[in-house]
Amino acid sequence: MASNIERKTINGWLNIDKPAGLSSAAVVARVKYATGARKAGHGGTLDPLATGVLPIALGEATKTVAYVMDGAKAYRFSVRWGEARSTDDLEGEVTETSAARPSAKEIKAVLSEFEGEIDQVPPVYSAIKVAGRRAYRLAREGNPPELAPRKVRIERLTLLNDGPDWAEFEVDCGKGTYVRSLARDLARRLGGVGHIIALRRTRAAGFLEKGAISLDYVAELSHSARLAEALLPVETALADIPALALTGTDANRLRRGQCVQVSGTEDGTVCVMADGRAVALARVAGGEVQPVRVFNL
Repeated sequence: MASNIERKTINGWLNIDKPAGLSSAAVVARVKYATGARKAGHGGTLDPLATGVLPIALGEATKTVAYVMDGAKAYRFSVRWGEARSTDDLEGEVTETSAARPSAKEIKAVLSEFEGEIDQVPPVYSAIKVAGRRAYRLAREGNPPELAPRKVRIERLTLLNDGPDWAEFEVDCGKGTYVRSLARDLARRLGGVGHIIALRRTRAAGFLEKGAISLDYVAELSHSARLAEALLPVETALADIPALALTGTDANRLRRGQCVQVSGTEDGTVCVMADGRAVALARVAGGEVQPVRVFNL
């Protein structure tokens, strides 16, 4: 996507409501084009079929992307019973059919089996690398790989609505959970097959559906001072990390990569703040604060 926009320094997050039909990378490209930001990235891939919360990091916020990817997620999703598909969602080819149509009572009876720490085999059409190549590329070439199960955590799985051949759910889950796999395995447990027909992310770490903005809105803001109003602080991604407030002198030492001494602070990772701004991600050990990632804000 060519642009004559002069690239500029923009630091912070935009909480985008991703539309269906676009890849996460395409959304990043559109936001970068609209804002003129020099640097951009996203906080966790959504499939083209999926919609909802896609946090976009600009500038120094890209240093905190990993904390969003590792954070808790929440989704609403709908499953159609009776058809298994190659991609475990609506976009794949039908690979198997079944007459099983579970009732709400049958569904509710097994949901607890999918809560807690469970073993989950990722979808064959996923970005997991096998011998240096993406699984989905191998699958497209007709060589779908055998993927090993992984431990994932499901905090809550709830049935919201159901119909003759479909059901809608809500799930709170941890890092690495594939909702397509969850739908596939749930259908198998209920004696049939199924696939995702709708998927919406409603939360990614500290970013919520309620505050998400559309791509069209970002385009409207691109030439307006109101862009700053939509921009969330760099530390938004660090909501689950304890904050440590330091004086200007100590904060400047951290900015230069130097360690400082503190008292009364537990060991672990902290977000160092000074004058209401994030200074650095730092590690506290034995009263010593050592900078890990310094923010140039």
